[in-house]
Amino acid sequence: MASIDSAAARRSQAYVDRSGSSVRNAKTLAGTRSAFLSLFIAAALVFAIELIVRQSFADTVAYFIDPMRPAWTTVAAFFLFLLAIDALFGREHKAGLLVVPLAVLPAFVCQQKQVFLSDPLYPTDFLFGRQIMELMPVLVKDRPWTAIGVVLGLIAMVAVIGLLLRYAWRNFPKLTRKERIVRAAFALPLLVAFWQIMDYNQFSWIRDRLRVIPIMWDQTENYRHNGFALAFAINLPMANVNAPAGYMADAIDRIPVKPTPAGTTHRGKPDVIVLMSESFWDPTRLPNVKLSPDPMPTVREMQVGNVFSPEFGGMTANVEFEALTGFSNAFLPYGSIPYQQYIRNPIPSLATFFRSEGYVSRAIHPFQGWFWNRTAVYKAFGFDTFRSEENLPVMQKRGIFASDEALTKEIIRQADAMEDPFFFFTVTLQGHGPYEPNRYAKNTIKVEGNLPESDRQVLATYAQGIKEADDSLKMLMDWAKNRDRETIIVLFGDHLPPLNTVYTNTGYMNDVTASRKGTKEQMKAQHETPLVVWSNKTGPKKNIGTISPAFLSYQILKQAGYEHPYYTGFLGKVYDQYRILDRYMVVRKNGKDIAEWSRQPKIPASLRDYRFLQHDMMFGKRYSTERFFKSHAELFPVGS
Repeated sequence: MASIDSAAARRSQAYVDRSGSSVRNAKTLAGTRSAFLSLFIAAALVFAIELIVRQSFADTVAYFIDPMRPAWTTVAAFFLFLLAIDALFGREHKAGLLVVPLAVLPAFVCQQKQVFLSDPLYPTDFLFGRQIMELMPVLVKDRPWTAIGVVLGLIAMVAVIGLLLRYAWRNFPKLTRKERIVRAAFALPLLVAFWQIMDYNQFSWIRDRLRVIPIMWDQTENYRHNGFALAFAINLPMANVNAPAGYMADAIDRIPVKPTPAGTTHRGKPDVIVLMSESFWDPTRLPNVKLSPDPMPTVREMQVGNVFSPEFGGMTANVEFEALTGFSNAFLPYGSIPYQQYIRNPIPSLATFFRSEGYVSRAIHPFQGWFWNRTAVYKAFGFDTFRSEENLPVMQKRGIFASDEALTKEIIRQADAMEDPFFFFTVTLQGHGPYEPNRYAKNTIKVEGNLPESDRQVLATYAQGIKEADDSLKMLMDWAKNRDRETIIVLFGDHLPPLNTVYTNTGYMNDVTASRKGTKEQMKAQHETPLVVWSNKTGPKKNIGTISPAFLSYQILKQAGYEHPYYTGFLGKVYDQYRILDRYMVVRKNGKDIAEWSRQPKIPASLRDYRFLQHDMMFGKRYSTERFFKSHAELFPVGS
């Protein structure tokens, strides 16, 4: 009897074990099915988003099958996001009901924006809600039935989502506490890690392997390569532009305005040519090497100071933004690029000032207009015209870029055709990196010193470009010396060149890129570029020292003999106190530097007001337009 009971017990235990194993297997299978369904939803969602934005089935398929593009990285990110949301709500696939419409709607808006403006949707577009609302009547008038359909569709979508969420809460499988913890523990750390590597200011080996390539200088290509979701996410940090504490109409009204004297100190209106020379820097600063002969004798003779570039090795548009507007990148989010993210409306600039004085205001750059969004930005800055590669004569090239010599000859040709006074803003191209060996048939600058051969060749190529830029400046000055009308020429480098290991192997820097923070001496060494301010009547301006690009407009107008309530008035008052305004450091007129100035308990009044004015004109209500930027208001009346 005991043996029978024992056998029964064993059979019962075996049944229980088999039953428990079956339950576990069933749960594992169900979890696997659920995970695969979430993965399928993620893939279908990414495909739908790209199909909406691209409006091409073939292009969308190409995005998915191209191993060099991050389609499946995007799918993985959405998959992790769905798992995390499901863990939060405790229901399988409820996240899909929330994420799908929230992802599809921006994709639809992006597609519509591309129809009207030929530009993708940026996170910063939501900073300009007022302008979007002002455009609504125009859009509705143009497509009334589409507008009605969109409104009805949104109402229907909200209603359907509400009903689906209610249904999901009652009927979708409930996740156990353990299942929720497992999903959250798996998804959240990976999402955080993924977000950390998305900072395009820092190189990431992992991001590179995932084929996510931030193409910030060309947002159209950025969206095409990375896809809408990732490109939008890459741009997301730049949307965080908060109004500075205390900004309001009264704060703007309390900023004093310097009276502007009538007319100019000159007998006539001088012509002004500003040359932002690509990667122009003094390579003789490098220690332990010798360059012979001097590659920049003209600049060395005429140099009046230095520009403290906020960038290094690239991001030319940020230096250009400061030089043309008199505004500062120091007041904008770290890593932002105003040309791509913030310039949506007319912005005061030197171009609007000179136009108000009867000048022809022209931008010239021998590359394509889409680069750095210059076509749209120059229009917003008030330039009469922009002469780019598309509408310039074919120019002789040095290497793969238009030569400085050919560009200088074109500047002279255009200037000689002018009857009215003119303001030319020119961005050169020849000095652009990389500085591959044998770019030029013959290098005339000898490099001596203990350098690896690869570095020697890079430095020789770069130095040859500097020599030819210097020769071109001399050609322009020789032409100007023979002119009756006063001609002012300003030249500065936008940033140090990307010479890579040349810096470390000569001992100039500890790394191949410049520091964002450091001592004043260290930062000046890694961010100073030569500055020339010269007149064919009076010669070079007296010593200026090292200044931020934002103060160039002040120097240019003072040299030209003009006064302006902002550029020489307010900006001149700031210049009387500070010479360098950087995100992490300011340098006073007396040379004393203040690190982490923006974190001080109290920001100096002049810098506070400077930030108020910039925010007001870029993002705010433009209270300061009539008092500080009257010439801009005359060209771009409010509401135009």
